[in-house]
Amino acid sequence: MGISRQAYYKRIRACNARALQAQEVMGFVHEKRLRQPRLGTRKLHNLMHSEPEVSVKIGRDCLFDILRDRRELVPRKRAYHKTTNSHHRFHRHPNLLKEGPSQVVATAPEQVWVADITYLPTQTGVAYLSLVTDAYSRKIVGHHVHESLHTESVIQAFSKALKCRTTEHNLVHHSDRGIQYCSELYQRLHVKHGIRCSMTDGYDCYQNALAERVNGILKTEFLLHRPKDAAEAARMVDQSVQIYNSERPHLSLKYKTPDAVHRAF
Repeated sequence: MGISRQAYYKRIRACNARALQAQEVMGFVHEKRLRQPRLGTRKLHNLMHSEPEVSVKIGRDCLFDILRDRRELVPRKRAYHKTTNSHHRFHRHPNLLKEGPSQVVATAPEQVWVADITYLPTQTGVAYLSLVTDAYSRKIVGHHVHESLHTESVIQAFSKALKCRTTEHNLVHHSDRGIQYCSELYQRLHVKHGIRCSMTDGYDCYQNALAERVNGILKTEFLLHRPKDAAEAARMVDQSVQIYNSERPHLSLKYKTPDAVHRAF
């Protein structure tokens, strides 16, 4: 067949070596995805090269090929449920994060917080998740699972974030124009703690893109199973937020975790 004995056995050894390498790679991938089931390929590649105890080191394209061959690439998920009611009598604040001469840009943690509410389906009904995220470090600084969209429930996430605040930076709280954020009860906390309020000036979700992005990460990467009820949803969210803050690397943070960036200041 025009192939020498030496080339034949060399080819077999190369195939065996690639198979062994792929097996080691998949062991690493499965270990990481035990806690982060939808961890993407680029983040896996970064973790593989940043952790000294990992013996196998391969290129990004090779990792994509291995995961693609085994159908382990993470497909994108998209879902949308409206939780914002902007038709109300309360005052709507201007958008301080919008591009312009007076735009507020975070240069350190606890300068800009973004807040949002997202929908969490359960086996017995509906639950909601309120989040407050630091715009600089991407750390979730406050969260609360609740069964209604009452302001008293939504405000719990903001209260938790304020209790954990460690600096006295001038702080901006940015959200959509939902009735909960515009309500007198919520606005009293802004006044009490000297916080400036910023809101989207329309119905464009991209004006609160960071908060929407964090919502999506939690729901599509961590909260993969429908909880039995709100109590189980709360436990799942607590664990997911802990993993998100302390273990999940972010491309926007140069593959550092939100906790690491937050602590650096």
